[in-house]
Amino acid sequence: MATPLAFTARYTHSVEAVRAAFSDEQYWKARIEEVGGPGARIDSFHTDGDQVRVQMVQAIPAEQLPPAITAVRPGDLVIPRVETYQGTSGTVEAHVDGAPAKVTATATLAADGTGSTATVTGTIEVKIPLFGGKIEAAISEHLLELLNNEAAFTEEWLNR
Repeated sequence: MATPLAFTARYTHSVEAVRAAFSDEQYWKARIEEVGGPGARIDSFHTDGDQVRVQMVQAIPAEQLPPAITAVRPGDLVIPRVETYQGTSGTVEAHVDGAPAKVTATATLAADGTGSTATVTGTIEVKIPLFGGKIEAAISEHLLELLNNEAAFTEEWLNR
């Protein structure tokens, strides 16, 4: 059974300003460098009209993982991730290399007073009997922390 994912970020900047950052390759390069973790990188960045597609790879070092995960999958978790945005909505897809774990989510950006709100909803699914739920919980914890760090970075980027 999949674990739900829900995250909301509030920005003091308009939808248009946040969307402009998401369309800027320098934003993505700076974000992955600042909060992407060890060995994180952008594999591709592509824009076409109001569509943006970013492929990246991130990792969670083994020493930051709970024993429930390292017992099943030793070593760092390498996580390829693709974010695609069209207008004010998008998708986020990620998986763990060498493990039956995936994240699928939708992202929506909406006006919120003079600022904006980004909402991410989706699921985390690990297809490993007995341990799947524990691993999903650990992934959820790390992912929510990462999303929070990315939102804080975005706010700082927009304040420049």
